[in-house]
Amino acid sequence: MKEQELIYDWNASSAAFDWTSVRGLQLDDETLRDGLQNPSVVDPPIEDKIRLLHLMDRLGIHTADIGLPGAGPRAVEAVEALAREVVDAKLGIRPNCAARTVIADVRPIAEISQRVGIPIEACTFIGSSPIRRYAEDWTLERMLETCEAAVTFAVREGLPVMMVTEDTTRARPEVLKALYANAIGWGAERLCIADTVGHATPDGARAVVRFVIEEIVEPSGADVEVDWHGHRDRGLGLANALAAIEAGATRIHGTALGIGERCGNTEMDLLLVNLALLGLHEADLTVLPEYCELTARACRVPLVHSYPVVGRDAFRTATGVHAAAIVKAERKGDAWLADRIYSGIPASLVGRSQTIDISPMSGLSNVKHWLEKHGYDPDDEMLCRRLFEAAKHTDHTLTQEELETLCRGD
Repeated sequence: MKEQELIYDWNASSAAFDWTSVRGLQLDDETLRDGLQNPSVVDPPIEDKIRLLHLMDRLGIHTADIGLPGAGPRAVEAVEALAREVVDAKLGIRPNCAARTVIADVRPIAEISQRVGIPIEACTFIGSSPIRRYAEDWTLERMLETCEAAVTFAVREGLPVMMVTEDTTRARPEVLKALYANAIGWGAERLCIADTVGHATPDGARAVVRFVIEEIVEPSGADVEVDWHGHRDRGLGLANALAAIEAGATRIHGTALGIGERCGNTEMDLLLVNLALLGLHEADLTVLPEYCELTARACRVPLVHSYPVVGRDAFRTATGVHAAAIVKAERKGDAWLADRIYSGIPASLVGRSQTIDISPMSGLSNVKHWLEKHGYDPDDEMLCRRLFEAAKHTDHTLTQEELETLCRGD
């Protein structure tokens, strides 16, 4: 059977967006900057940061925000070590750094870039929404003055510049035009739309991206790219990222496990998987679990059992109906079929496999499959019955140790 005969894909219907039209999409990993701003995470030791950088590179991520050196000596030390690792290990990933639109924040980026001998993109940011401007007593004229000073300084120092407007999704069109259009004139090569407080819906994300491209970038005639930086306060981070791509954004930001300010950022791991399924990312994703597990361990954040793709239960079932279908697929000798019959994402994509366990919801198919996989005789009726009856009288999925004990008859 051919794939299209086994799975009818409404995602590819005539009414759906044509993902084959997307070209030149890039990814920017914010795990080591925005991700570390979450108050519950721990700033990892430099060895773990370097390992994460290598994993980002293997995952085909194009750029990484390696810190905000304007924050102080510890940040400078980490940023320089990571930038030097990119050079020494000949990594393909390119570094960038966050900076407020003040020269004092941009200067250390330039100094590190010069010491290490690699361009470091300066991601200069300033709040743009009316609510932020009101709280800060900022006038647009003053904002433009500070932005011009920071951007032109970075350009003079030979740094690529991305102009970031914080809270873009709650900012007025005329303010965005003033900030972005002038930034292009000062030499910025990228504009970043930031959904800083997770305000946007997918429709809102599309609208603001299209506005920036059609009303600012295209009239400028400049070769300027547009980034999307999203948060998930409303649980829409991934959906908004995909909407931004539909609207023309060419680089999307995310973090491992979605760590970041408050509720976090767009989940880079889930973004990678979705882009791979859409045919927009071709890198080997079998190291994705390691990338997430290292982030969880190093930052001391929980990797929830039900987290998609990399959680313990992502490709695990103890339900009789589901297990029976997987077993039947396996008996056809078709690994492709078994990996998809009850999974929208093939476990093999990320180096994992489908797992069948035994619980109160299980049938004999679960028991026989488990016995066979663990070296026992699946046709031993007495043994099957023992495990099956034990499962029906418990309140949880039986552990490996419990099952082994039952098999021994202890």
